[in-house]
Amino acid sequence: MPNKIVFLLRLLPLLLIVLTSQATPSTQVLQAYNRDTISLNGDWQVIVDPYENGFYNYRYKPFDQQKNPPASAFFTDSKVTSSSQLLEYDFDKADSLEVPGDWNTQSDMLYYYEGSVWYRKKFDAHLEQASDRSFIYFGGINYRADVYLNGKKLGIHVGGFTPFHYEVTDLLKSQGNSLVIKVDNSRHADAVPTLNTDWWNYGGITRDVKLVIVPNVFIRDFSIHLASAKDKKVTAEVLLDGAVGGEMVELSIPELNLVQSVKVDNNGLATVEFDAKSAQLWSPKSPKLYSFKMKSEQDELIDSVGFRTIATFGKQLLLNDEPLFLRGISVHEEYSAKGNGRVRSAGDARQLLNWAASLNSNFVRLAHYPHNEHMVRQAEEMGILVWSEIPVYWTINWTNSETYQNAENQLSEMIGRDKNRAAVIIWSLANETPVSEQRNDFLEKLASKARELDNTRLLSAAMEKHYREDDAGVAVVEDPLAELVDIVSFNQYIGWYDGLPEKADRVNWQIPYNKPVFVSEFGGGAKAGYHGDKNTIWTEEFQQNLYQKNLAMLDRIDGLVGLSPWILSDFRSPRRLLTGIQDDFNRKGVLSNTGEKKKAFFVLRDFYADKRKLYEPTITP
Repeated sequence: MPNKIVFLLRLLPLLLIVLTSQATPSTQVLQAYNRDTISLNGDWQVIVDPYENGFYNYRYKPFDQQKNPPASAFFTDSKVTSSSQLLEYDFDKADSLEVPGDWNTQSDMLYYYEGSVWYRKKFDAHLEQASDRSFIYFGGINYRADVYLNGKKLGIHVGGFTPFHYEVTDLLKSQGNSLVIKVDNSRHADAVPTLNTDWWNYGGITRDVKLVIVPNVFIRDFSIHLASAKDKKVTAEVLLDGAVGGEMVELSIPELNLVQSVKVDNNGLATVEFDAKSAQLWSPKSPKLYSFKMKSEQDELIDSVGFRTIATFGKQLLLNDEPLFLRGISVHEEYSAKGNGRVRSAGDARQLLNWAASLNSNFVRLAHYPHNEHMVRQAEEMGILVWSEIPVYWTINWTNSETYQNAENQLSEMIGRDKNRAAVIIWSLANETPVSEQRNDFLEKLASKARELDNTRLLSAAMEKHYREDDAGVAVVEDPLAELVDIVSFNQYIGWYDGLPEKADRVNWQIPYNKPVFVSEFGGGAKAGYHGDKNTIWTEEFQQNLYQKNLAMLDRIDGLVGLSPWILSDFRSPRRLLTGIQDDFNRKGVLSNTGEKKKAFFVLRDFYADKRKLYEPTITP
């Protein structure tokens, strides 16, 4: 039997830590994706405020810390009341931006902008019952969001890629609500990620905004898991918010004719176990999802769930107790084919995943931050396995306690949102972080927190290689972090940053762990349509040769269970400045940013076709 079995959707703690620098959003998860909600997407009025005149007075003191903020504070959304009044802003006369969406690709003026932009949305909200409760839910805002409703500060959220929400029941009006958010995408040395990254710092309200109206006692969160692929025992837990204890909740999986009613305890928790012997397991070959219905006296929530197990056994990776090879590709949450920056919709997400699937892929590494919930749910429907990670990237401030708390918060919010998604099999803690005692302590605490929140999935991180001092032909992956994770993953760029592609013919690998090995990055740049011989850099032929050499080399590694080359499609990066070739794009994609296939695409597609036949012999690509 496997020495470490990690099962789908095991019960998680439902109370998650949320980091903010002042007021805080709710510390509990709110499952909102499949609820009937009122969308607050669309056009929002915006004011670009690089000096933050709407936030600070001329002595640089925040207006929102004053007992009676002046009309000049932008969050008051004030209007001139007399012809002699001095007021130097007016949201009604301001420009607009689309939400969800980044500001960089919606306005030429804001392409390189980093700083504060104020967003304002006016909306009505008619509560059907006097006892109803209301929440405003944000899918993601990059990076710091100061949130105000009708002139009152709801709080601050820090982190650009995870959801948060506020209860606004006592503040909401039936008509004329003013929701104002100061969005600041400034980079900071002690932030997560830190100052230096190799992707675009898209600012704005980049994901959906929703008004969620629920009964006084409502189903806030749930967790469901399969105990084993063999026994098919399913345990579910539901959190009923506002309950006093003794309320009844009915939990059912109609397609399996499973239904149970149970009382919640004094904390609002209800737990049941189903004997699901007829359940079909979720896998890339057959991504079966079931409707899971939760019903209380006042509320009902329905979501889709899949049942599968993920495990390691020595150097094997097992899905539903069967060997698995991850035919992967790394993906950024960027869709530039129609001029967008960040992915804005389920359709954008599905297009990226369709591109990945056309490579014969069964796996995506969602780099380097938690992606839009659309990406994860679309992947689940399509049968594509997922690696999800937080942006502990390159050189974080390892000794700053607030930096650690920020990272832990993003980890908690990522896991809280996606703990019930069958597609997600790996939580990743970091990418290319240099080994030091402080870094090791930081990541050890993160690993412990991840296992506390979810012990049903595998942990990994993208580590680095070095060469043996006595033999430059032996590449070594040895890192204290490898002892903490379940899969030894590493990035390497032989043939690009490390010699020419032919170097791969001479390199052997030393990886001293009895664990599965995963190559989380390799690759090189090419501009689509630029051709030459295989020794001419930036040509498709150079990238093609690099892929051929690297795939042959990596396939010789003992315990190799998969790859996620860098990257699916070209993406924007301020680090990539070569005029005529890069033009603000990292060109390592096997597709261009508009979806043109480069020669390396076909090399990788054919390699994966062979792996698919080997691991799925009944499947014909």
